[in-house]
Amino acid sequence: MRASMFSAALVAAIVGYGASIAIVLAAAAAVGATPAQTASWVAAVSIAKGLGSVVLSSWARVPVVLAWSTPGAALIAASSGIDIHQAAGAFLFAAVLIALTGAIPALNRAISAIPTAVAAAMLGGVLLPFVMAVAKGGASAPALVLPLVGVFFAVRLFSPIYATVAALAVGLGLAAVQPGAALPALIFDPFPFVFITPVFDLPVLIGLGLPLYLVTMASQNLPGFAVLKAHGYDAPVRPALLVTGIGSALIAPLGAHTFNMAAITAAICMGDDVDPDRTTRWRVGLAYGFVWIALGLGGTLILPLISAMPPEIVATVAGLALLAPLIGALAQAFDAPLDRLPAAVTFATTASGVAAFGIGSAFWGLLAGLAVLGAERLRRRG
Repeated sequence: MRASMFSAALVAAIVGYGASIAIVLAAAAAVGATPAQTASWVAAVSIAKGLGSVVLSSWARVPVVLAWSTPGAALIAASSGIDIHQAAGAFLFAAVLIALTGAIPALNRAISAIPTAVAAAMLGGVLLPFVMAVAKGGASAPALVLPLVGVFFAVRLFSPIYATVAALAVGLGLAAVQPGAALPALIFDPFPFVFITPVFDLPVLIGLGLPLYLVTMASQNLPGFAVLKAHGYDAPVRPALLVTGIGSALIAPLGAHTFNMAAITAAICMGDDVDPDRTTRWRVGLAYGFVWIALGLGGTLILPLISAMPPEIVATVAGLALLAPLIGALAQAFDAPLDRLPAAVTFATTASGVAAFGIGSAFWGLLAGLAVLGAERLRRRG
């Protein structure tokens, strides 16, 4: 396995962990999870998505990268009046719905029918705000951001593979020397799991479980499958939904919410810098999975360290890592002249960040692009 696969997997996992762990912690707090239940939640979902990435990548021979549902965690964090046992019941309900969706062949056909230009444009729209955050961070926190940018481009002159890793290393060093920075208390627990009896409360199932399923499918799985398609891979839709649905059901009694296909972190793992040979690039899914399993097992040591990093550093590392995937997505999106208008609509709508009915802009961008694509094809036929 190439060293670049491990470096990409490490960056993707740490960026994914650092960029959204605060939302997961807020979700745990919203449902009244104790510190032990919170540790169980994070460890269970981390290990589960690591194992799922290994299984699906090995079976499908494509780089399948899984993530926890960040929009789902935000949905949970916004809830009130729900305890951890009711939340576990809602998590289990949403997981079963995901698994059942995997048994519907029509979904596989629908995903396969998405044109590459539209899929790539949606990916570009998802990535753009993260890349733009680097410039915004450079203005608001130059002492933290500009050294990372300088190191990234300096190292990239000699080794593009390790440029992001170098920026991340500098970011960790800067975080350690910030005024008032102190090493948090670290207590290793090799088995942090706590069993939580699910309670199936109908209003909670409808008010939290069903929206969690819809948000996970529309804002995470659909963009995740599109990322694979944008990079020229056939997405294993049904196996992925079955694995993530069943896996999420198994970890729900440990307090963990759903996991699903990744989009942002997946893009980090699929570029030519990771492996020029597309036929062997699936092995990055193995490296990614092993990193997440390690993060899950060492969560009680890692969680306090990642949580203590300044958000500007995490955002900058993510944006720098996504520069190359953004270039690739935009090149694919606007390659075919006849599809440039729907690609532009998809890109603009997705990048706008507009959200409605609890569903993120990636879904609406895809919907808008497909609508324009259909209208354009009808016009050309007429």
